[in-house]
Amino acid sequence: MQYSSPLVVETRSPVTAAIIWLHGLGSNGYDFEPIVPQLRLPSSLGIRFIFPHAPQMPVTVNGGYVMPAWYDILDMKIDRKVDTEQLMASANFIQTLIDREIESGVSSQRIILAGFSQGGAVGYHAALTYSQPLGGLIAMSTYFATSNCIELNNANRSLPVTIFHGTEDSVVDESLGRLAADKLLTMGFSPDFQTYTMAHTVCLEEVDAISNWIKHILSANV
Repeated sequence: MQYSSPLVVETRSPVTAAIIWLHGLGSNGYDFEPIVPQLRLPSSLGIRFIFPHAPQMPVTVNGGYVMPAWYDILDMKIDRKVDTEQLMASANFIQTLIDREIESGVSSQRIILAGFSQGGAVGYHAALTYSQPLGGLIAMSTYFATSNCIELNNANRSLPVTIFHGTEDSVVDESLGRLAADKLLTMGFSPDFQTYTMAHTVCLEEVDAISNWIKHILSANV
């Protein structure tokens, strides 16, 4: 799979923190660019936002239509049958972006992964298998696709995870978000799970909650 260079937005120089934000199926890195000013984060945090673009590929559940996708979805039943190898390849790509931030001087514990829908599934795998402790994971309207086969890395056994989901989501049912939270609990994590009266999208209340969570994480990892 071919991955292009991500969109990068810096709130201030010098950069002391990074947030890698993954979009959903059929979109691209520009989808969440407008959320940067909406988060109203203090410029003093010096955050570099990285918005990767998923590669183009045929998606089985969409009749083989070629579109931006982090992995192929083979079946849309409640338990979601996906191409696990492609998902892991995308997670590996995200980990190279984390490596790049660390090489630039950003502490691994000031790097946050955020993912919406398909991007969240990749975020789960990339964060929980990474070899250095990360700041946290934001999972939005998504599911834990590799929960039954993932090999956790001890470096992120205490990773802060916050999960957001819409109660009216007809694309990724709310039960999948709760299932992910329950699975994390059995693995020894302490995820925060929040719901909003919304469909498969992001609402203003959620943006405010994400903003507060980011400020909490980064203030704890100075």
